[in-house]
This record gives sequence, structure tokens and C-alpha cells, in this order.
Amino acid sequence: MTEYGYFLSSEEHTPGELVEQARMAEQAGFTSLWISDHYHPWNNDQGQSPFVWSVIGALSQAVSLPVQTAVTCPTVRMHPAVVAQAAATSAVQLGGRFRLGIGSGEALNEHILGDAWPEASIRLEMLEEAVQVMRMLFSGDQVSHYGKHYTVENARLYTVPEEPVPIDVSAFGPQAAEVAGRIGDGFISMAPDAEGIERFRRSGGGSKPVLAGLKVCWGTDRDEAVRTAHRLWANEQLPGELAQILPTPRHFEQASELVTRDRVASAVTCGDDVDAHVGAVSEYAEAGFDTVYINQIGKDQQGFFDFYRTKVLPRLRG
Repeated sequence: MTEYGYFLSSEEHTPGELVEQARMAEQAGFTSLWISDHYHPWNNDQGQSPFVWSVIGALSQAVSLPVQTAVTCPTVRMHPAVVAQAAATSAVQLGGRFRLGIGSGEALNEHILGDAWPEASIRLEMLEEAVQVMRMLFSGDQVSHYGKHYTVENARLYTVPEEPVPIDVSAFGPQAAEVAGRIGDGFISMAPDAEGIERFRRSGGGSKPVLAGLKVCWGTDRDEAVRTAHRLWANEQLPGELAQILPTPRHFEQASELVTRDRVASAVTCGDDVDAHVGAVSEYAEAGFDTVYINQIGKDQQGFFDFYRTKVLPRLRG
């Protein structure tokens, strides 16, 4: 049976707001949490971007739900040895209820130190080596590694969970899905991508968990909800590889001027129609995802949680 989690948006909310939303999610009946890991928001209207590892520490004390990053890039801005330490500590704080979600990243976050931003095939190659490094470190043994992209010398994690941290890999195309199947403990997507699941499973993923997320904008005034979704998240409707290569929030604002309000209205479930929300989430369950994470766009979080607790989650669970 599909499980339903809540997706915490670090781009829109302060650390305190994220922790409070996690509490509300647990009270509403969501069974797990995703949290995004960004250095910048996608645009200035979103307005936030706290350091995810600090927030995860607070979440570990505030709720009993499992937590996963969705997703961390362990290749450019942060060395995989440092990500491994952060993930291992998070897993200890959460009593083993932590999964590390990773992806090949976006220039928006990863270029900030002035490093070159590689093309997609190189980023996937770097991701694969990063996973190798992190898995060695999760053993708690001393590690030295001299690879094509990363060097680790005499490194040992002293604070490690009883079991190695599971690493789930985000994939948005055929090549990435195959890499996820080969190196991942699970598969992450933001689309109801049955074909991606199948490719992941054929490439070595087998029966490992497959996880997906989506955004909605609940509100009693649908037109206002569409305006909110368009103002804050028009960037999600940009085509192709733009999301991976544009370097600043201002560039995303410029590109998003091409995204119409009607385009957002057709792509994002807005308003308070129960059938529309149930249908949008069910599309992911029907594609075969084990867990679906839902994010509420905008400030009216309490209204969203009341709506899902009383009307949507009961329908989804039959």
C-alpha cells in the first residue's frame, strides 16, 4: 500500500516554520518527511534557504517521523566525505530513521564556489564516485580513496548509525534512472514516471523503494491559489535542462516570465476540490511509487493539513 509523506520546502520557509510544519504533518497523519537541500531558492519571492542539516537536527527532536533529503548534491559544493558525516550524524539523531536522497545537482546551488559546472554525463560519473566514497565511510572504518574526482585521506567517521545510511538516487532521464538502479538503495522522482521506475528496476533496482514528490496549492479561492503557485513556483514548468544550468534566482525569474498562469493552472492542482487532489496524488500511486510526498505551496499550511487530514488522506487510504 502506498504511503503518504509531507515535503518540506526549504526554499519558502524559515527553519522554525519548517519544524512547525513537520509537527503539523505528523498530527495530520503523514507518515514521513522529505526536506529540500538548497543553497539558493529558485527565485526571490520564495525567499528562504536554510542549511538543511541544522534543520534536520531540530526535526529529530520535534517529531518521530522518518526524514529524507530530497535531494542533496554530494559532488561540487560539498565534498562527499562531508556529506557522509552530515548524513551519518542525522541518522544517529533520528535513531536510524534517515535516508539520504541525492542527485546530480543544479548550477543554482553548486556553482557558488566558482567551480566549473560539468555536463550531465560527467555529473553522473561524479555522483557514482561520491556514492562509493560515502558508503566506505558509513562503515566506520578509516578510508583513503584516490579517485578520478575525489581524494579522501585517512578519514574515519566516529559517529555512525548501527546500519549504513540508505542512499536513494534522484533521476529525471533514462541515463540517470539506470545509474540510480546500479548504485542506489532507492529511486526518487518528481513525476508519475512508471517508465522510470521500470528502467530503475531493470538496471539493478529490483524491489528497492521508489519515492516521488509533487506540489499542490490548496486554498478555498482557486484563482488565488493559481496566482500563488504561479508567483512562487513557475520555475517548475521550465523545459529541458534549464533547471540544471541556470546559475542564479534572477535567471530563473527571467526564464519564468515565459511561463503563463494558465500553464501553471494546468500542471499544478490548485483549490479545494477533493477529487482533484485525490486524483493528482493517486496518479503517482498508480504509477507504482511506494511513497508519495506532497508539498503545499504558500503560507496557508494549517488549512492544507486540515484539508488533507479530514478529506484527502482518508480517500487515498481507502
